Amino acid sequence: MKILIYSAKDFEIPFLEKANNNEHQIKYIPERLTTETARLALGFDVISIFSADDASSLVLEKLKDFGIKYITLRSTGYDNVNLTAAKKLNIKVANTAGYSPNAIAEHAVALLLALNRKLILSNTQVNSYNFSLSNLVGFDLDQKTVGIIGTGRIGKVIAKIMHGFGCHILAKDTYEDSKLKENYDVFYTDLEDLCKRSDIIFLSIPLTTQTHHMINKDVIQHMKTHTLLINVARGGVVCTEDIIQALELKRIAGYGTDVYEHESGIFFYDHSKNKPKDVSLQSLINLPNVLLTPHQGFATQEALSNIAEATFYNINCWSQDQPGKNELTDKN
Repeated sequence: MKILIYSAKDFEIPFLEKANNNEHQIKYIPERLTTETARLALGFDVISIFSADDASSLVLEKLKDFGIKYITLRSTGYDNVNLTAAKKLNIKVANTAGYSPNAIAEHAVALLLALNRKLILSNTQVNSYNFSLSNLVGFDLDQKTVGIIGTGRIGKVIAKIMHGFGCHILAKDTYEDSKLKENYDVFYTDLEDLCKRSDIIFLSIPLTTQTHHMINKDVIQHMKTHTLLINVARGGVVCTEDIIQALELKRIAGYGTDVYEHESGIFFYDHSKNKPKDVSLQSLINLPNVLLTPHQGFATQEALSNIAEATFYNINCWSQDQPGKNELTDKN
């Protein structure tokens, strides 16, 4: 099969090459999939896209005209793909579900630790030979109450890690996990109660119409003023404007996030010489109680290897006309 890989990053190409094992013909391009770049898929059978690529109905129609039959995502989330349109156009779509929940969960905890213990500020001060501790006081995690919104693959690992810190764990999910309740004393509750009782809140849910802007000013008003909010879900799960206002008014103590609501076209690229004119992004960067990372939670050797393996597993299933476990269009 001839494969075009959109949004190809230099750090992932060696993993993709190894997983392909010289079986398929591949072309890597750094460009994102958009209405303008869809034409680059002409002559290919399969495209591979990332979370920042646009696979809306209009783009899918163009891809169909250019002969694309298959789309494999190098991500678990697929909110950027119009699956209904793909199914109507007979374009098969698959993702790379569960490639490394540990990578994302560990990054979430890293955000918490760095934010709580003021590690970025500490490093900045030390580089200026300022060894004062006046601005560096955090708190113990032991015996704190942690709320986890979304106890899927990633949320489960977060629960396990935070249980190890000696935390009391609350959870909110459509389905209760009996093993989490048994092994880590996780108590399931509703969103309002979780917000009222938690010192730390982790977001690890998919972005859907139901979860879009789930965390907004009405929800934030139930949180403690010392709450630390950690987001490794999707940027659109929170209302960015409401988060910024809550941080400025000290309604919550801090926000650690690996995602941003308007990150498409910004994250994964070097904009140091052409800074985006994005007021909300600039506000997040400027706020001292925000720790923002550029969607790097998946960037571990293990995760990248698993993503590459799953990507070519999907492609090999299609080339052999076999059903694959990651296929999305057959499930919707």
